[in-house]
Amino acid sequence: MAVQLRKINEQVMVITGATSGIGLTTARMAAEQCAKLVLAARSADALDQLASELRRTGTQVATVVADVGNPADVERIGHAAMERFGRIDTWVNNAGISIFGRNEEVSLDDMQRLFDTNYWGVVHGSLEAVKHMKARGGGAIINLGSELSDHSMPLQGIYAASKHAVKAFTDSLRVELDKEKAPIAVTLVKPAAVDTMYVAHAKNYLDKEPTLPPPVYAPDLVAKAILYAAQHRKRDVFVGGTAKALSAGSFAMPAVLDRYMRATMFKQQQTAIPTAPNRRDALHAPNPQQELRERQGISEHVIETCPYTALSLRKGKVMGALLGAGALFAAWKLAGRPAARTWSAHRLRHAL
Repeated sequence: MAVQLRKINEQVMVITGATSGIGLTTARMAAEQCAKLVLAARSADALDQLASELRRTGTQVATVVADVGNPADVERIGHAAMERFGRIDTWVNNAGISIFGRNEEVSLDDMQRLFDTNYWGVVHGSLEAVKHMKARGGGAIINLGSELSDHSMPLQGIYAASKHAVKAFTDSLRVELDKEKAPIAVTLVKPAAVDTMYVAHAKNYLDKEPTLPPPVYAPDLVAKAILYAAQHRKRDVFVGGTAKALSAGSFAMPAVLDRYMRATMFKQQQTAIPTAPNRRDALHAPNPQQELRERQGISEHVIETCPYTALSLRKGKVMGALLGAGALFAAWKLAGRPAARTWSAHRLRHAL
């Protein structure tokens, strides 16, 4: 059966991790386009405030306090959507968290907590969406991966591992649904570094405050990609030419990219500010001070437009191949320079 996706203004959309960062930006953008929303997050207060904000603009909203690592909570999200609206057109598995630290220093408890959210949350959400979509004519499942779904990065090893796992699960689910001709589109969105509350939420084992490698993109770009995938069947969406470049580089020249990552990440961390002794994070429980914020406010320039992503969403296979070749060249330029001489490479990354 062919996949037929509704326009956003006709959709019932589930968004997890809806009270911060990409999830919050997507919820507000979908509300502007008149979608009906089912919003899930761990903070009841933040959900109530967001729902009140959106209802004032006429949006129909249902909220569910849920930890996506708990399958019973995710089942309640699906039940709430069906009870309130009678169907689910798009399910966005967005909830995620990170840990900064060397693999040998991060506790197993923290690693497992991260996987509960980043990986098992996607599994639980995807399977709950499939169950309801099969019974109600199909829809779109959109899973948030990362540029780290295709390669890894020092000091974020467990986060990268979870995003590799998300990619593997998403790809296998897509093939299984295609085989049985289920009318369900499955998309993996892979953003580059994004100015969200990602760093503030993350647990930190380092003695310096974590930083994101430039360039850093606006969360609006990811939200726009999510809403596009909700209406058009897409296999993968890279948000930010850097994400595509690093993916291509990981495939074509992994050892060279490893050297670039080593030089860049450790040098960048050396110049970061010291970590505050009372620093809070959101790994095991939400931090009320960090809720209802789309952006952390990265001090450096944040890229608000991305020609690569705009073209990749709307052009065919030929343009996709050309963009991929350009990204591979960009990855070579990036990885071939030592960290002390990356000025032109950073210029190239900003152009993407």
